[in-house]
Formats: sequence, structure tokens, C-alpha cells
Amino acid sequence: MSVSLLSRNVARKLLFIQLLAITASGLLFCLKDPFWGFSAVCGGLAVIVPNALFMIFAWRHQAHTPAKGRVAWSFAFGEVFKVLLTFALLAVALAVVKVVFLPLIVTWVLVLVVQVLAPAVINNKG
Repeated sequence: MSVSLLSRNVARKLLFIQLLAITASGLLFCLKDPFWGFSAVCGGLAVIVPNALFMIFAWRHQAHTPAKGRVAWSFAFGEVFKVLLTFALLAVALAVVKVVFLPLIVTWVLVLVVQVLAPAVINNKG
């Protein structure tokens, strides 16, 4: 199996696990109040949407063979865009939609922790 196909499978699994974490958090916060569940989903989407866009951007540029310096700049640009989009989505959720702060931040942190820990579990061959 090629490395690019392997990394795509890992990325898809990571997005799926993050989506499961968002769903579980949203359902658990729905037990308190449905708007709390909606706030939790907004917090999770503030992480998964930029991650999905970054992965699509990376896959699109993976097919080409860029010059040596362009890979680092492309990655740096993608990371900066991902962070700015995350904070923009959080600001929109808090300022425009007026979601509840606690479930938003708890789910945001939960999905970030999943993003850090899940690749170690996915890549563990036993």
C-alpha cells in the first residue's frame, strides 16, 4: 500500500473519530439542555471543519511534486489558515449564535485531545 493512500486512510479515520467525539459530547450535553448540545456541536465543528479543509488542501498538493522550499511554506500557510479559521468559527459561535460557553469549550478541547491522541492509537500495530 502506498504511503499517500495510507496517510489518507489515517486522516479519514481521525476525522471519523473526531466526528464520533462531537456526536457523543453533543448527546451528553443535550441531557442538560438541547441548546447546550447545539453549543457542544458548534465547539466540535470549530475544530473538525478547519481540519477537513487542511486535509483536502494537503491531499490536493500531494499529487504534485513541488520544489523543496514550497512544501514547508505550503504547510505553514495551511496551519496558519487552520488556526485563524478555528478562532473565527469560535468567535462567530460566541458572538453571533450566542452559544453557551462551557459546552463549546469542553467539546473544543475534547476534539483537540482526540486529534493529538488518536493517531497514536490508529498507528499502533499491536
